[in-house]
Amino acid sequence: MNKRFMEAAIPKFYGATTIGERGQVVVPAEARKDLDMMPSSKVLVFSSPHSEGLLIIKAESVAEILAHASKMLSGVEEVLKSSTDDSA
Repeated sequence: MNKRFMEAAIPKFYGATTIGERGQVVVPAEARKDLDMMPSSKVLVFSSPHSEGLLIIKAESVAEILAHASKMLSGVEEVLKSSTDDSA
C-alpha cells in the first residue's frame, strides 16, 4: 500500500487541552497551522461513535468530502447499472 496514504490515515496527536469554565477549547497552534485554521474559520462539531469524544472539522472540508462522496456514489451507480444491463 502507498506509504503516503498510510501516513495520512494515521491521526496526528497535537497535545492535550482543557475545557475552560465557559466550555471553550483551545486548538493547539501546530494543529491550527497544519490545518490552515484562522480565528474566523468555521468548524462543525460532531460526537464520535458511541459518544466517547468529539470530531471537529472545518466546515469547508465537509463540503469537499460530500462532493467527493457524491462523485464516488455516481461511479458506483454507473457500475451497478452497467452490470445489471450486461446480465439482462
